[in-house]
Amino acid sequence: MTLAPAAADGAAPATGARALAHPDRGDIRIEDVLHALSDPTRLLVVRELALAEGELSCSCFGLTVSKSTTTHHFRVLRESGVIRQTYRGTAKMNGLRRHDLDALFPGLLDSVLDAVGRQAGRIDRG
Repeated sequence: MTLAPAAADGAAPATGARALAHPDRGDIRIEDVLHALSDPTRLLVVRELALAEGELSCSCFGLTVSKSTTTHHFRVLRESGVIRQTYRGTAKMNGLRRHDLDALFPGLLDSVLDAVGRQAGRIDRG
């Protein structure tokens, strides 16, 4: 998989130590996306990003795992092509790559998010 430096909203790739590697759209693979979406913590992140109107900083998620585990989850999501991360000052901002995922795998993200919502409702009632 080719990982390209992050580009802010389609601009030229960022340079320097603060740039993060992301796969180009054409390098995103379904097995990597499904692996990234197979973890409940990562699904929570994706669900919150899908509901957000823009990017969210890592600290907005209130995950109940250690900082190193949080870093791991965000890295898996980024390297699979599910999210894009960029630095804004000292904050690492996260955005869902919905446009890329919908172009490559039409309906996948909506189906997964719908299933997560149904499961949460079923568990809450149970």
